[in-house]
Amino acid sequence: MNNIEKTKQLRKDVAPFAKSHLNKSIMQMVNTLLPLIILWTAAYLLVPVSVWASVGLSIVAAGFVVRTFIIFHDCTHGSFFKNKKATDIVGTLTGVLTLFSYEKWKREHAIHHATSSNLDKRGVGDIWVMTIDEYIAASKMERFKYRAYRNPLVMFGLGPLYLVLISSRFNRKDAKRKERMNTYLSNIIIVALATTLVMTAGWTAFLIVHGTTMFVAGALGIWLFYIQHTFEDSYFEEESEWDYVKAAIEGSSYYKLPLVLQWVTGNIGFHHVHHLSPRVPNYLLEEAHEKVPPLQKATTVTIKTSLESLRYKLYDPSHKAFVTFKSVQRLVDEHDRLSKNQEVPMKKAS
Repeated sequence: MNNIEKTKQLRKDVAPFAKSHLNKSIMQMVNTLLPLIILWTAAYLLVPVSVWASVGLSIVAAGFVVRTFIIFHDCTHGSFFKNKKATDIVGTLTGVLTLFSYEKWKREHAIHHATSSNLDKRGVGDIWVMTIDEYIAASKMERFKYRAYRNPLVMFGLGPLYLVLISSRFNRKDAKRKERMNTYLSNIIIVALATTLVMTAGWTAFLIVHGTTMFVAGALGIWLFYIQHTFEDSYFEEESEWDYVKAAIEGSSYYKLPLVLQWVTGNIGFHHVHHLSPRVPNYLLEEAHEKVPPLQKATTVTIKTSLESLRYKLYDPSHKAFVTFKSVQRLVDEHDRLSKNQEVPMKKAS
């Protein structure tokens, strides 16, 4: 069987799982949104009694915000409900709860899926990745920006604030009317809800509860997205050689998590299955992985090995692997030295 036939067979094997089940979708909404509302309510009530207890509940609530985001995420792919109107309504409302604009994120995420691991189409809906050659040839300021961006304190500390306060609040220049209107609607509802909470519970309680919840959830979300595409032998290729199936199976990891964390994260650890077939709802990703043997060949990442991935900063196309800044420092120094030596004769000649 050649590669084309293997690809067709793989898609055929996964197809039965690319169908939503109304009962399962409704049950997931109940066991996600109800606990989230209860946790938030309890956290607000506990603020006058014990700030630390309130913070603790807010952190637990962050896990349910991540799970709510998975519902939102499935809606953007049209995989949570068969009915489009129901999908758009639930997608917009869960977007409000997670502070993301539904139509905006849906379009950007669709671009991510269509270009994931494509070295010639980076920049929309993905994490900034530079190749070794690009980094060496970059200016010192550009290198500084990239190093800062890839610093864990910036990526997981400032990243959540940027996502929910800036990126998700403004439309892209090329956004069409439907997308713009949805972003405006989401912003209005978010401001109205935030204002109600502040007027009811006060600024302090709002920042303690919602500030903690959304920051922790944002950091967890960025971490999940990061580790699912940034591991040592992740697949990246130029447009001429890029392959959708390889990008899905070899460019997305299987993040093997303890059952509790797998539940909280809505099975998104089976990211290779999701990238191969985005129409598979989150509650069927594990079953597809287990019943379709080729999917089990994806790179498995554990919590321990995922922490090691923080070292990987640059992609080396020649060896098809991520490398550290330290491993290329000698090449950077040599490039800068040669560039400096070339500038000196030019200055003398002038």
